This record gives sequence, structure tokens and C-alpha cells, in this order.
Amino acid sequence: MITVTNVSLNFTGTTLFKDVNLKFTPGNCYGIIGANGAGKSTFLRILSGDLEPSTGEIAIPDHMRMSVLKQDHFAFDAYTVLDTIIMGNPRLYNIMKEKEALYAKEEFTDEDGIRASVLEGEFSELNGWEADSDASRLVQGLGLDVDALYRPMEALTGNEKIKVLLAQALFGKPEIILLDEPTNHLDIRAINWLEDFIMDYEGTVIVVSHDRHFLNTVCTSIVDVDFGKIKMFVGNYEFWYESSQLIQRIMKDQNKKSEDKIKELQSFIQRFSANKSKSKQATSRKKLLDKLTVDELPTSSRRYPFVGFTIDRELGKELLTVDGISKTIDGVKILDKVTFRMNKGDKIAFVGENEIANTTLFRILMEEIEPDEGTFKWGVSTSRSYFPLDNKDFFDENDMNLIQWLGQYTKETTETFMRGFLGRMLFSGDDVYKPVKVLSGGERVRCMLSRIMLFGSNVLVLDQPTNHLDLESITALNNGLIDFKGVMLFSSHDHQFIQTIANRIIEIKEDGTIIDKVGTYDDYIS
Repeated sequence: MITVTNVSLNFTGTTLFKDVNLKFTPGNCYGIIGANGAGKSTFLRILSGDLEPSTGEIAIPDHMRMSVLKQDHFAFDAYTVLDTIIMGNPRLYNIMKEKEALYAKEEFTDEDGIRASVLEGEFSELNGWEADSDASRLVQGLGLDVDALYRPMEALTGNEKIKVLLAQALFGKPEIILLDEPTNHLDIRAINWLEDFIMDYEGTVIVVSHDRHFLNTVCTSIVDVDFGKIKMFVGNYEFWYESSQLIQRIMKDQNKKSEDKIKELQSFIQRFSANKSKSKQATSRKKLLDKLTVDELPTSSRRYPFVGFTIDRELGKELLTVDGISKTIDGVKILDKVTFRMNKGDKIAFVGENEIANTTLFRILMEEIEPDEGTFKWGVSTSRSYFPLDNKDFFDENDMNLIQWLGQYTKETTETFMRGFLGRMLFSGDDVYKPVKVLSGGERVRCMLSRIMLFGSNVLVLDQPTNHLDLESITALNNGLIDFKGVMLFSSHDHQFIQTIANRIIEIKEDGTIIDKVGTYDDYIS
């Protein structure tokens, strides 16, 4: 159990949050949510002991071991993958190294023998004999080969290092696991494996994530960082979101009788209480929801951007034909005779581990690079907008402010129009005069979406558009693309984003060929 008592944090005279009193208990997974900059990761650092609060204390029983997902991808480059994973249990790793040093001595004394006996006993208690096999199961579950255990960390790619650091955090059955954005850069299969791992885990998991499907699947409670406070609500993210939206609507309806409000909320609670997810957490979640009162339900001060895409021209019958496109990069065949036809109404999600292939195909279709062989043809009725994976060329070394930058893409350049448009994308007041080169990753994405919204294109090509966005912006974008009347090709790691938008799935396999299936994403992976 973790007990948080009267915790507050001040940065340079500004209170990030105050009077935080929470308890985190075993057998539960807690999802920490909040707008960008609200203090989610900061609160996680306080729980881990990496940051001291301004007031209050964090109490954790001495016998409980806490494991934290490391963020420095280069910190373990001097070690093998196996050593890096076992370091997740520092005591076990230190015992193994001390044993190796003792047994390597040329002169093994009686004192060494006594010490070795003590170490062997503790090694066994910590399941040291299963360490290699446990590490193997973790890396395989996350999508790496067993052979990777014996490779040096410095030889791995960035995404492979992320998986190893996640395996390190999960290793050795710690009583408490803290995870900051664990699904970033994981493929869907690895995310599904992680979901199952957490659902079966008997300790306490506290996670910061922007992945709504992940939060809905694993969380028994939501910890909301908002209003300068941190509050805990029973249920998963969907329950928190829908109850929050419901309360906001009811609060706006001043003529509604109090009794009607209570009945509607109680009916809502009852419906979610009966909505069981996976078995281990369903029973405890239902008991907690049964005790929930109307007064305990959340309200939120969050603002959601407006994301909506209109089309200036109806689509004809001929949209896009791709015929035999192949591309080799650095001696590796990324695309191999890729062939498909886009039909009216298609919203095609490109999925799978081969992210470079998705980006390469999109860049070919947008005529940024040429294929080695094959052709493609856009229909004459199509007008296309592209959201690239890397948008730095639009912002770096650019001295324009937001109004000037957005003014490049519209004929309506009055300050009233620009302020109104940017305001709907959450740029208000003096924000509109910020130089675009200093914008955060999330702000740049909102700018890129604004640019596309101004074009009125009937075809969207979007490469990982949810990267850097907070939950509110992801939700707004998700809803905007559901309502979009044109056609789309897009890639994403967000399960719910794909499931709710796509009606067709294309996976580019490691050999560059494709699997093309009509249907939802859940249908595809089932």
C-alpha cells in the first residue's frame, strides 16, 4: 500500500497541486490522467521518491519493493539485455555479481564459503534460479527474440530499448510498479501482452498513459490531476469520461429538477457496475462502484479543442489505385509489390510493426519520394491533405508567430477570424503571438490539424496523428475523424482510435507484402 498524506508541490511560487490524500492498494491498477502540464509525471516522480513534495509525505511499507519504468534509453548501454532486465531487482543483481566475484577468486577462503552460503540462500529466496527464464518470458511477450537477451543494449534500436526497459520494470514480481507512458512506441501485440500482464498482476500498478483502450482495459480507478488537486475515482477511463461529460451537461441545465439529476446519474452508475471487463478486476470494481455516490462523481475544468474536417468537393468513383509499388531502403526491402485500390467510404488503418514501411508508402503517395518500381494514381476528384510523421520542417527555424503561420494556408486572414479559429484549437490570448519554433509537440500537432482543417480536402493521409497529444485532444481528433465524410489512410498505435475510425485494415508485413482486410480492427486481430 502507498499512503499519500497532505502532499502539495510548488514550483517557483506556483502551486501545481495541494492537499493530496490518497491510498493505493494491492490488486488494483490506477490510471493517472490530466491535461499536458497538469503534473501527472511529476506526481509519479513524487511517488517514486525521485522528487520531494513541498509538504506532506508518502508512506510505503519497508518490505515492499517498488519498480519504476526508466526513461533514459542510453543508461544501460554498457550492459547486456539480460543484465539490464535483472537490474529491475537491484538486490538480486548485486547478489549475482557478488557470487560471480567470489567464485572467480583464485584463493577461496572459509570466510568466502560462509559468505557464498548466505548469498546462495538469499539468491534462492529471490527466485534467482528462474531469473533467466523470467527475463526470457518478458522479452518474448514484448515481441523480442530470446537471442536478444545476450546482445549489448547499445546494439538495440530505440524501440527495442523501450521494450527492454519495460521488461526491467516488470521483472521479479515487485509489490509496486510505476509506469510513465508504457505503451509509447509499442506495437499492438506488445500492448495486448502488457494489458494481460497487468490484469493478472497481484500488486499495485500506477500508470500514466494517453492510450484510452489501455486505460479502459487495465484500470480499476482513475486518478485525475485537475483544478490544482488530485482526486481518485472508481472505474476505468470510459466511466470517468462519460460521467464527467454527463455531469457537465446536467450542470448546464439549470431547469432540471435535482431528483431527476440524481436518478440519471444513479442509472448511469448502475449500468457501468454491470459492465464487467476481465474477471480478476471485475468483482472488486463492481463492489466499489456499488458504493459510489452521486457526490463523488467527477467534474472537470478541461477544455477540448474543436476538430472538424469539411470537404469542399464530393468524391467520384476513381479515388486511388496502387499497383505493384516496391521500395528498398539501406538494402532492406520495405515495400514489395504493394497493390490495393481505395474505394468510396474507405477509412484505411495501416497497422503492424513495420512503421517505416507505413511512412514510406505515405511519402510515396504524397510524392515526397519515388518508388523503385510500381505506380499509383489519384482520381481527378480527389484533393489531399497530409499529416507527416515528422513535422519539424514546418516549424524549426521559422520566426513566424501563430497567426502569421496559419495565415499562409487561408484566404481569410483577418485577425478576428484567425483568433476565433485558433481559439477553438485552444490557442487564446497572447498565445497567438508565440513564435511557432518554440511550440511544444502537442501544440505543433494542433497547428498541423488546424492547417488541414482549412484546406477542405476530401482525402486525408495521416501518419501517427495522435503522437504528442493529450487525452482531450486525442478524443476531439477521434470524434472529428469519425464524422469526416471523405476517405482516409492513416497509421496509429491507439487501439480505440483505430477501432472507432477504420473500416478496413492493411498490415504491411516485415517482408514488405500486405494483408488487406475489410472490417474493424477488433475483427482483424481476433
